[in-house]
Amino acid sequence: MIGRLEIEKAANDDQNELVAVARAMRTRGLRGELVAEILTDFPERFADREKLVAVFPSGARQEVELDSFWLQKDRVILKFKNYDSIEAAEKLVGCELAVLESETIELEEDEFYDWELVECTVETVEGESIGRVRRVWHTGGVPLLVVEGERGAEHLIPLAEKICVEIDTERKLIRVDPPDGLLEL
Repeated sequence: MIGRLEIEKAANDDQNELVAVARAMRTRGLRGELVAEILTDFPERFADREKLVAVFPSGARQEVELDSFWLQKDRVILKFKNYDSIEAAEKLVGCELAVLESETIELEEDEFYDWELVECTVETVEGESIGRVRRVWHTGGVPLLVVEGERGAEHLIPLAEKICVEIDTERKLIRVDPPDGLLEL
């Protein structure tokens, strides 16, 4: 069971849900290139993209046309058409670059995007309420569900098949069979 990194919903609009695939961090060079943090487990997806949606911190959206890209270490360098100077590219710094939810890559049956798990109700197999998933924390090993419980208590629950025995993203429900002591940590 893998929580995929293509992660966060970039905006909440019932008809046009967006999923962020990169975040513009800074400009690069003199021709309007941007260095972006990769927010997807599928960086090859930039190869078949002609357009992305830039979501500004204010929530405003703007469609941008991808001219070229290349991967550099754990970042992606993006060049957009009509953004041919540092000054033009600076306007996109801080934006999340997104695709429509309907354009996300289809996962295997037992795989989920992080954003599908956020806001899921978590309960034990006996029906005891634990709380709601606030985020998925990637630590390098098994991803952890960060669950906000009653009275603000926080639980870290490994996203492992033996613990998360049922995940129903349609119903926004995760049933867990926690080992003794896990919920007391």
